[in-house]
Amino acid sequence: MKNHIIIIVILTLIVGCNTKETKKENIQDTMSETGNPLLVKSTLDYGAPDFTKIKDEHFMPAILKGMEVQNEAIAKIVANSEGPTFGNTILALEESSKTLDNVNAVFSALASAHTNDILTENKKELAPKFSKHNDEIVLNTKLFERIKTVYTALPSLRIDEESKHLVREYYKKFVKAGANLSEEKKQELKEINAKIASLSNDFGKKLLDASKKGGVVVSDKDKLKGFSEDKIKSIEKDGKYEIQLINTTQQPSLQTLTDRKVREELFKKSVCRTEGGEFDTSDLVKQLVILRAKKAKILGFDNYAGWSLQGTMASTPDKVFEMFKNLIPGSLDKAASEIKEIQAEITKNGGDFKLTPYDWNLYAEKVRKSKYNLDEQEVKQYFEITNVLEKGVFFAATKLYGITFKKRTDIPVYHPDVVVYEVFEEDGSKLGLFYGDFFARDSKRGGAWMSPFVKQSKLRNQKPVIYNVCNSPKPAEGEPALISFDEVETMFHEFGHALHGLFGDQKYASISGTSTARDFVEFPSQFNENWATHPEVLNNYALHYKTGKVIPDVLLNKIKEAGTFNQGYSIIENLCSSNLDMQWHTISLDTNVEDVAKFEEEALAKMNLKIDEIPPRYRSTYFAHIFSGGYAAGYYSYLWTEMLSHDAYDWFKNNGLLTRANGDKFRKEVLSKGNTMDYAEMYKVFAGRDPKAAPMLQARGLK
Repeated sequence: MKNHIIIIVILTLIVGCNTKETKKENIQDTMSETGNPLLVKSTLDYGAPDFTKIKDEHFMPAILKGMEVQNEAIAKIVANSEGPTFGNTILALEESSKTLDNVNAVFSALASAHTNDILTENKKELAPKFSKHNDEIVLNTKLFERIKTVYTALPSLRIDEESKHLVREYYKKFVKAGANLSEEKKQELKEINAKIASLSNDFGKKLLDASKKGGVVVSDKDKLKGFSEDKIKSIEKDGKYEIQLINTTQQPSLQTLTDRKVREELFKKSVCRTEGGEFDTSDLVKQLVILRAKKAKILGFDNYAGWSLQGTMASTPDKVFEMFKNLIPGSLDKAASEIKEIQAEITKNGGDFKLTPYDWNLYAEKVRKSKYNLDEQEVKQYFEITNVLEKGVFFAATKLYGITFKKRTDIPVYHPDVVVYEVFEEDGSKLGLFYGDFFARDSKRGGAWMSPFVKQSKLRNQKPVIYNVCNSPKPAEGEPALISFDEVETMFHEFGHALHGLFGDQKYASISGTSTARDFVEFPSQFNENWATHPEVLNNYALHYKTGKVIPDVLLNKIKEAGTFNQGYSIIENLCSSNLDMQWHTISLDTNVEDVAKFEEEALAKMNLKIDEIPPRYRSTYFAHIFSGGYAAGYYSYLWTEMLSHDAYDWFKNNGLLTRANGDKFRKEVLSKGNTMDYAEMYKVFAGRDPKAAPMLQARGLK
């Protein structure tokens, strides 16, 4: 799963009027005296973080200083004796977070992609502090009164459209956060938010530890049949072999391991990693969903999903469930035919057992080979990771948008595996920096994501500095990094997010680039996956790692023909998790959840999604997206935006596909817009119509 990105949203900072330069200089002088590299402007190109100077001990004081600077700015806004204006209220609020934004961007990156005990402890300590800090802003009565005054005066304000949109966004954000509540209710809400933040952090830490320590250790090399020698070499440790867990239910190794007992052990370790013992998260799940239900009730909603979906394209839980109901019948039919096919393959191979989840991937691969004569190991030989990035992902972006890339080895990185490229516009002008961190390691959480080190903002004179993180297995020393086609699509997916961030063209950081609703932010990324199989792109990057020969047409055709294979399984496991998310977040406050596993079973059965052979992509106890990330009541967005992405690609197909004209149009009307207009209207301006579901159903083989 392309695990989109995790974003911590913190409302923010100040620009004074007549005294702003003096004030800025005083703050800067104070920061310089601390000797903390996070509190002074980086001298590197684009203001990129200087990892040669940044140490673990710098983060906590820098973040606390960022909060202090913002609090002072907020106090100045509230104490201003002049009437509220766009400049002294909205613009000042927008800029109040600049210091904190910059520091937290680096901290969040390392805390997820290259963490350690110090950063983990910092994250735990900071979770309630961030919650309190945010609440002190969005629940500040006097501050909201000033925002409301500016909002009410909008029709008469002589400001540009983006600035007007910024006013609306702040007003809606404050109202959604509870700005209209009584002081008593605000205090209650602050306490709930702090608890949620702390519990979410605990969930994430337990899951990371469980995944790191929950793998399968095999002593007998013969039990690893199906693995290549390179793979075996890469997992060898002290004479034994450790198969580590990734974040999803199904593990990649289940596709090739032929020893059924090892597969069973690996699968059970995966699904039970956070059930029982020191890493059990069941109580955290129960506490979180009840606290969220309580929060929703205080804010005037029947359930958390109803509150959370404000401002999204879906807007209500009913519309999300309606989408599920439209997808489930065709998906079940597709999955049923796949189950029969795979069970027949088991019998054909001499098996006398009933298909289980830990058999699915191995025998699905056998069906794929027999039906399409497609061997995943053969396919991997054409997908060396640097070729995929430079001659595939970058090549497609150049063809569509005219941008070019130059590798930079002089920019400091936080880990030796990280690569950096400078990105240029077609005319040679500078666009931004891109960091790629593609290999799995113990210090990195599972999944794949994009986030900025520096957000684009004309007001702050900031060009974007963007990073992508993936978790492809790192090869043994000296061996080529060959990845699966699924991992290829993940790289295209995450770079779709990167393009969204790089092409941001906003004055204000808080509405720039990927600062959009959850059920829109995955649209550009899923759309970008389509170019992975476009013939012109594929033939440019799919080069045999030994011979350099282009992938043969016959193999290319097999990949395309197999494109709808196993799609019943794929969409069902997604629907199962999306449904779990919505079921957890549509419970009322008086719901009594005693057993997480039982609730999960009933939630799946309610939607006809309890299928023995197909488990949810994430079970509740290791569902990081919704219990430690920003996707609570939002996991459905992957399916929602998939519909948009296939429909957009259908538009491209009808208009010449991979052309600069099409790329420029998509950039101008979608990728560069950030959060500056209604998303449905934005899509309609681009496509000339509302999106249709038919292209997605066709791509999935469901129609």
